[in-house]
Amino acid sequence: MGLPPFHRERIRVVVDSPVFQRAVIAVIALNGIALGLETSPELADRHATAFLVIDRVILAVFVVEILLRIVAYGKAFFRDPWNWFDLIIVGAALVPASESLSILRLFRFLRVLRLISVVPGMRRVVSALFTAIPGLASAVVLLLLSLYTASVIGEQLFREAAPQYFGDLGRSLFTMFTVLTVENWPQVAEDVMAREPLAWIFFATFIVITAFFVLNLLIGVIVSAMEAEVNAQRWKEDQELELQQHTAVMDEIRALSERVDRLAAVLPMPVGAPPAEADAPSGGDRCSCGQDQ
Repeated sequence: MGLPPFHRERIRVVVDSPVFQRAVIAVIALNGIALGLETSPELADRHATAFLVIDRVILAVFVVEILLRIVAYGKAFFRDPWNWFDLIIVGAALVPASESLSILRLFRFLRVLRLISVVPGMRRVVSALFTAIPGLASAVVLLLLSLYTASVIGEQLFREAAPQYFGDLGRSLFTMFTVLTVENWPQVAEDVMAREPLAWIFFATFIVITAFFVLNLLIGVIVSAMEAEVNAQRWKEDQELELQQHTAVMDEIRALSERVDRLAAVLPMPVGAPPAEADAPSGGDRCSCGQDQ
């Protein structure tokens, strides 16, 4: 961006400060409240100008915030996917919403989602969900297979007893999905059991397999991914703290070494101290003394 490193570092300190982050969160919350109030036709007609001014001011704040972050981080800004998320949402709001592009006005409501990228806790949760996708895929396929198998079996067993629920494969799939959510399934079971008394075995088995086993497997995969994400974040923070402590200790050692060197250079030599070479008599002196005796 052509700025000296000193100015870039000062901007980065401001952007990363808790006060700045809380201010951005407050603006996002204000944006969400304004968008919610604007859905009321009466309020939208009465305060149309006020809503327009608030929208423009909030958008200007978001643009300034994005520009400050780009200036502070430079090319590193574009290496973070969350920064791209913010950039796309704010950039979409800048596109003029003409009559042919009125659908773009809906992007204003997406600005509330920026709260995910601003709050670190929410960002970790979403990152954990994306990390869990490979493990979730297997569990979701297992759930769909269970749902499809039970729908086919139910359509074959209860087509005559309850055609409103199991008249064809489509209705059977919807019915079993409703049973899977454990919502209103007793009514479905009672209607079927009026003609097929042993139908409770089918419904109880399906609920135990899907709602208790497969869904808990999905929850377990998500929880494991979140734990891995939290542990990775903690490890990163520990490494940064250890590096800071190591740097501080090395600075202290270097400062102490410099002080010792300065003291050694300043302190005078003790008066009357013989040179190191004169501490011990030479071998020739000892020999001559013996001869004199």
